[in-house]
Amino acid sequence: MKLFTKKPIDVLLAQASEEGDHVLKRGLGAGSLTLLGIGGVIGAGIFVLTGQQAAVNAGPAIVLSFILAGVVCFFAAMCYAELASMIPVAGSAYTYTYATLGEFIAWLIAWDLILEYGLAAATVSAGWSGHFADMLGTFGLHMPHAWSTAPYTFDGAHIVATGAILNLPAMAIVCVMGAVLISGITQSALVNNLIVSMKVVLVIAVICFGFAHINPDLWHPLIPERIEPTATDKLGHYGFPGILTAAGVIFFAYIGFEAVSTAAQEAKNPQRDMPIGILASLGICTVLYILMSLVITGLAPYQTLNNAAPVATAIGNIPSLAWFRQIMDIGVTIGLGSTILSLLYGQSRIFYAMSRDGLLPPLFSKVNPKTRTPILGTVITSGAAGLIGGLFPISVLGELVSMGTLLAFALICGGVLYLRYSQPNLPRSFKTPLVWITAPLGVAGCIFLISGLPGPTWMRLIIWMAIGLVVYFGYAYGHSRHHERTVGTPAE
Repeated sequence: MKLFTKKPIDVLLAQASEEGDHVLKRGLGAGSLTLLGIGGVIGAGIFVLTGQQAAVNAGPAIVLSFILAGVVCFFAAMCYAELASMIPVAGSAYTYTYATLGEFIAWLIAWDLILEYGLAAATVSAGWSGHFADMLGTFGLHMPHAWSTAPYTFDGAHIVATGAILNLPAMAIVCVMGAVLISGITQSALVNNLIVSMKVVLVIAVICFGFAHINPDLWHPLIPERIEPTATDKLGHYGFPGILTAAGVIFFAYIGFEAVSTAAQEAKNPQRDMPIGILASLGICTVLYILMSLVITGLAPYQTLNNAAPVATAIGNIPSLAWFRQIMDIGVTIGLGSTILSLLYGQSRIFYAMSRDGLLPPLFSKVNPKTRTPILGTVITSGAAGLIGGLFPISVLGELVSMGTLLAFALICGGVLYLRYSQPNLPRSFKTPLVWITAPLGVAGCIFLISGLPGPTWMRLIIWMAIGLVVYFGYAYGHSRHHERTVGTPAE
């Protein structure tokens, strides 16, 4: 029964009210939380996945994929907002699941989130490297191919060598963003706010300039005819199945708003600011994604957008906007940095929460008394993400990250319902509207999107979860501080 023991709400609230140099610093207001979420969401998804999924799966109907994903995400965001305002402790879905469904399920979700954030940060760093190389090229500078490309790639069946040595730019940007996080939450928020503000201005500029040159004929047919699977294309694409698959894959982009909930223990007024940060960042980003998908499919044939820089490709298709392409390359290069910052932040705070519960070694929760940040946990997170980004392009793992995100969101929606039933009198500064409708729709929507993801993604997830079970029973189960409380042994 220890597997499913729950962490009492009063213990969580006691952690939230702790003070001193050993705890995280509360330095984020509603504005900074909103920009943290936008920084995580407006990244590789809007600059890369939008065009790629239009070309591969949905065609111009990619806009419908974003609407579908946005609606499902809205239901989950409502549930996240209630739990974040009620349990203002670091750890996001892991912490909430520990309080509602028990330690074992919480561990599985946490292990899932480790995969999400770590691989997402590495994937974005590899994308950043490509944009960085393109930006240098516009100034007549060129990095050696051997030191700016991943040494390994995936051909669909095997890992193969590319002849390169190491992707140094990918590793460098992760190290820089990790150093920013280590410097302190106030400094991190300032850097993130500046980069995100610039990035949003860039996205709005692309939308405004692009709408003036849209060719509506490129939107027809909105939903291209279904192409059935073949020997060379085992999944097929387009039609409604293509819309559903694209919606599941682009859900990877929405992990950024989930990162807001990891900041609960560093919010100045979490009961008020967390719901604002979560819902505002999601709303703003969903609108920008929909508009961007309309623009790029209206500027260039969707079949031409399956490349590493589809937005630049769409802009380059309009001769009168050639001057803007260089500006956009610079802006994207800088802007993707804030996405990496948000992802590393979320990963390190989940490690922090798990370590405080004894499920990971104590070094992950050790806080520097000067910066009030978990330095060792951030260094390990950044090092792992940088190494993966330097070695692999990881192009096939976006689907796996999306599946993990959807599973976490489904459990959060179920957790809200459970707490409403089991502990209806708990203080809730924000309540999910029509929770008996909203939460079930959130669960159903997540499962629906998961059903559209390719089958091999399940096998990759099963392998990762099997590794997680080994770690749990090999270390976490025997070191759980909640088990110590259960049997009456004083915990630290």
